[in-house]
Amino acid sequence: MLSIGDFAGLSRVSVRMLRHYDAIGLLRPAHVDPHSGYRYYTAEQLRRLNRILALKDLGFSLQQVQVMIEEKVDTGELRGMLRLRRAELAEQVERDNARLALVDARLRMIETEGHMNTGDVLFKRIPALRVAELSTTALGYDHPTSITENLSPLFPRLAELLEQAGVAITGSSLAYYRPAPTGPGDETITAHAAFPIGDAEVGTAGFDVVVLPPIDAATSVHEGPMSEAFRTGERIATWIEDNGLRPVPPGFAREVYLHCPDGELDKWLTEMQVPLDGTGNATEKS
Repeated sequence: MLSIGDFAGLSRVSVRMLRHYDAIGLLRPAHVDPHSGYRYYTAEQLRRLNRILALKDLGFSLQQVQVMIEEKVDTGELRGMLRLRRAELAEQVERDNARLALVDARLRMIETEGHMNTGDVLFKRIPALRVAELSTTALGYDHPTSITENLSPLFPRLAELLEQAGVAITGSSLAYYRPAPTGPGDETITAHAAFPIGDAEVGTAGFDVVVLPPIDAATSVHEGPMSEAFRTGERIATWIEDNGLRPVPPGFAREVYLHCPDGELDKWLTEMQVPLDGTGNATEKS
């Protein structure tokens, strides 16, 4: 048999924890010396301890763990539970990494306050554009992952539908947004994924065909992931204010995806186009 210290070392838990498990009846020692009170464990008890720790890592309370241990959760069921928990943790890590990248980007923006360069913001008159599109509902800019998760799958699906319909894509893919409130205080938006199709004839093909109206817009090319689009948005907002102009409410930018290599978000190039209201005699630049 193993002393409590040796058992703790081999199982990589603390002696204090083993004593606690003994006190609540979760893992009793195999033997307690009646004279010294020393606790001793067997190697076989490591299996029970591993199950306890696995279930604890899944987020169950010790009371719940005890019930499950006594009900003898089989190895296959436990393996499935651990795989599910692993997937959940991996997803959480991905979300946390995205949040960390966003915090870093905002810190960089704060560091450049007072030194905003708006030289790359241009005024453009953008002609009407006929597009094929699919749309979805998302939770809005307060929940950027909702937009990505709902919008991104639409582009490959739309491209597939266009190919099946024999309709050629004539330009860069784009996205635009509209408010889509469904109740008081709701900030959901309708996100549209679109491809230009020129004057192509289209029958019934599982997508919508619309003509986006001509707009006067403040534009700038955003470099990097769209999760950091606020950097370019701030430049555009500063340029609009400096030029005495106003965005068309609610100020959503149209996004034209110029260069978007798979798996290389840092190399993405996206033109952000903010429609302007009352541009008057604003001068177009190329």
